[in-house]
Formats: sequence, C-alpha cells, structure tokens
Amino acid sequence: MKLAEALQERADLNVKIEQLRERLETNTLVQEGEDPAEDPEVLLIELDECIDRLELLMASINKTNNLTVDGHESLTQLIAKRDSLKIRIRAYRDIISSASSAPSRARFSEIKILSTVNVRSLQQKLDLMSKALRETDNRIQALNWTTELL
Repeated sequence: MKLAEALQERADLNVKIEQLRERLETNTLVQEGEDPAEDPEVLLIELDECIDRLELLMASINKTNNLTVDGHESLTQLIAKRDSLKIRIRAYRDIISSASSAPSRARFSEIKILSTVNVRSLQQKLDLMSKALRETDNRIQALNWTTELL
C-alpha cells in the first residue's frame, strides 16, 4: 500500500469513527418498551475495530514519514515545514490586509493614520513563502504516491 492510500484510509476512518460515535449516541437511550434503531453492542464492536485499524495506520504512517527522506529532509520535516509555512503565510496575509486598509477621513483636520510596515516588502516575502509552500507540498504529494507504507 502506498503512503497516500494509507492517508486516504486514515481520513475515511476518522469520518467513520465520528459517524459511529453519533450513531451510538442516538441509540443509547430509548423510551421504555421501544428498541433502538441499531444495536449499540454491534456499533461498539465496529467502533473498536475502526479505532484499532486507525491506531495501526497512524503508527505505520508516522514510521514511514520518519524514515522517508527526500534530499536531506525527512517527510516528517517536510510536513512540519509545510505546516509552519501555512501559519506564517496566514499571519503575513493578515498583516498586509491590515496595513493596506485605507482609513477614511471626513475632513483634512482629522488624524491621519499611516502604515508602520512596508507592505510591498511584506508582499514580496509572502509571494516567496507561497512559492515555497507549493514546492514543499508538491514534494510531499510526490513522496506520498511513490513511497510504500512501512
């Protein structure tokens, strides 16, 4: 199984586990004399099986990410790099948006508001970070589809 397939299965299991939790919640109490729509014991068995499979997948994915190397970086390092770039890009976009907003003045005698940062410079940095994010994400996706799950 390729790493990408394991990641897809992990996502599917997370959705299924949440759905099973919801189904269990709706079937744990019934009016006296009524039967639940689904047997909670059967749902619990299915829930436990899904969680057991998820645990195995997560361990295998983490092991594979740690041992898969592209250049001088492990897949784990690339994922951390991608995630930190996303956080940094979001922060820079917010700063640029705030600094770029032009406050309105009704009269010339009102207080003038000026930007304290160089928006053009920040935008250039943002563009470089966005490019790095795309390149890093492409490397991760390529590794996911070419690496066998350990």
